[in-house]
This record gives sequence, structure tokens and C-alpha cells, in this order.
Amino acid sequence: MVKQTIILGRRPDFSSLDIGEALSTVFTTTLSYQNSTQSTLPIDLFAAIHALKQELNAVILAHYYQDPDIQDIADYIGDSLGLAQQAASTTADVIVFAGVHFMAETAQILNPHKLVLLPDLNAGCSLADSCPPKEFAQFKAAHPNHIVVSYVNCTAEIKAMSDIICTSSNAVKLVQQIPADQPIIFAPDRNLGRYVMEQTGREMVLWQGSCMVHETFSEKKIVQLQIQHPNAEVIAHPECEPAVLRHAHYIGSTTALLNYSKSSASSIFIVATEPGIIHQMEKYAPEKIFIPAPPMNQCACNECPHMRLNTLEKLYLAMRDRSPEITLPEAIRLAALKPIQRMLEMS
Repeated sequence: MVKQTIILGRRPDFSSLDIGEALSTVFTTTLSYQNSTQSTLPIDLFAAIHALKQELNAVILAHYYQDPDIQDIADYIGDSLGLAQQAASTTADVIVFAGVHFMAETAQILNPHKLVLLPDLNAGCSLADSCPPKEFAQFKAAHPNHIVVSYVNCTAEIKAMSDIICTSSNAVKLVQQIPADQPIIFAPDRNLGRYVMEQTGREMVLWQGSCMVHETFSEKKIVQLQIQHPNAEVIAHPECEPAVLRHAHYIGSTTALLNYSKSSASSIFIVATEPGIIHQMEKYAPEKIFIPAPPMNQCACNECPHMRLNTLEKLYLAMRDRSPEITLPEAIRLAALKPIQRMLEMS
């Protein structure tokens, strides 16, 4: 078995593809993968994965946007902040990260002596790809005396150029702690940055990156759904475009949206974020109705094609083969560790 290792800068780049092309690439890759491995898989994948967890002393960390099967077998399900906190505190020897590459990189940054596995090396992030390190270094140099607050959805190289890392859960709180006279660069998501500016009253210089999923929701179709369901509440992630956010009854991180859907008196929600979270919403509030906010095109474009690359089969094979492994150059890891630790201290 050839061991696969992801090294900084060698992950395939999907940034030049639109979301339809990315979905097509994911489907073709996954179909080919399934055809080539089907005969090697155990009948009961859940039991086999559980056995491997015991054998490896492994923990499975999964993002809310993963497929329901992966969420159901995970030891912890959360958003970026919760996952980073779990990665920082785990006593497991092996971390299996069911998410995308920057999340697994964060786990490796926090746990340099642990084995960190990512089920599919192609599970990237369009937002992270929208902020190339070389261009960002030039952008940073053009704004001297600014501190850099970077959303965790970025590469390890961008983290290494940052002063503070944030998530959608804590971005407002962290920016509020920065002295009022300190200029700030916020990267890479312009929509989250704009939302933080509105909530804090702070001016910031924004890098113009965005998430291919959260920018594809159709304002027109959301309004049509509101007309069809006049009692529905629109709940939205701050990575969405302003045209969508202005219709939202509640805006928050993935975890915040989940908690709000549980506590709200409303029984119908239009959910403007990746629909993987609806699996947990339906678990916690089975009596409520959750409607995925529709995309502009007639496609499944509100599903993240990168998140969907991970499957239960690939998760099993990654644990069986101890590969693909995430590794980082030590200089980059150490530089990226400082702003992550600062986030954890300030949160």
C-alpha cells in the first residue's frame, strides 16, 4: 500500500472551477473510487470503524456538513471552533478528521506528534483557495501596521501570516477585544468580515474571498419560500451574501443556528447554510420542519462538493491504511500555531 501524505501546496486546486464543475469532478472522482474499492470493504462498515477506533486509540472529529452516516459514527460533531477545541484537548493517538483540508491542518498544527488522517485528499475549500499565500503576503505588505485577523477557513500558510485566527462563532467577540485604534485586515471571507464590521462598528480592510456554497443561495427563491411558508424563520450563516442576510430572522455560526433551531418557538425554518446541518437539526427537533435554502441554479449547489468527497468507505480505508496523512513543514506549523493559540485564549 502506497502511503499518501498531503504536504502544504500539493492539494489539487479547485479554485478555477465553478460549483457545477466542482460537483461534477466530485461525482466522477467518488464513482471511480467506489468502483475500485468496493470489493475490499467489510459488510458492516460501522462495526469495522468502531474496531479500528479501539485498535488505533483514534478519535473521529466530524463537521456538521458531513454526510449523515459520518456524523452518526463520529465521536464529536461541531463547527470550526468546537472542532479546534476538541483537537487541542484530545488524548487520542490518531485524529481522523471528517471535514476539509484546513480543518485537518489545524488539528496537525495543534498536535504535531499525532497521526492526523483526512479521508480524501481532495477535500479542499473554495474559500481557502480564494486566498493564495503569495498574493495575500503582498496585500498584507500594502497595509503596514495592520494586524491580521484570519477566519479559520484558510490554509496553514495564511494562518502563519496572521495575528489572530477566528471562527464564525467568535469573530465578533475577538474583534471587540482589539484596541479601537488598531487597524485590522480581515481575511479571507468578505461576507463574514462585512458582518463583523456591522456588529462591532469597526472599519476593517477586507480580503475579497468567499465560499462557493454560501454565495450561491437565491434571494428570490428564499422570498418565494417565505411567501409559501409565512410562519417560517430564515436562519443564515454570516458567510452568506448581504442580500440573503437581510431576510434572516437569525444569523449565526453553524452551532448557533443549531441551538437557535432547538430553542425557537418557530416550527418551520428556511436554513441558509450547507444542508448537512439539517441532519442534526432534525435529530434535536424532530417535530420541526427544516427547508434548505435553494441555490440560484437548478442543481445541488447548496451542498459543499468538497465536504461531500468524504464517505464512510473512505473513512474506513483511511483508518485501515493509516493514510492519507496530513503533515506540515515545521516552520509553517509553529508560525500558524501562535494565532490559533491566541484565538483559544481569547475565546
